[in-house]
Amino acid sequence: MRITPIVHAYFSLGIGLLFVFFAFEAVEETVLNPLTLFLTLLATFQLAASYRLFKLHVKVKQKQQEKNNKNDKDQ
Repeated sequence: MRITPIVHAYFSLGIGLLFVFFAFEAVEETVLNPLTLFLTLLATFQLAASYRLFKLHVKVKQKQQEKNNKNDKDQ
């Protein structure tokens, strides 16, 4: 079974939100705690990857619709 971009995007979004939650929990006295910065950095990368995968899903769907519309016109 292939994992589609939308499934991978939701998975990355969930992990990114989990890292954000852990970063908020790791804040003690200051935000400049190394653990907080590390978790925030991981969350940023995960959320950016999720956004890119959602955009990829939209582009793939648009290409499929264009292909289907072209095939319908030809018939």
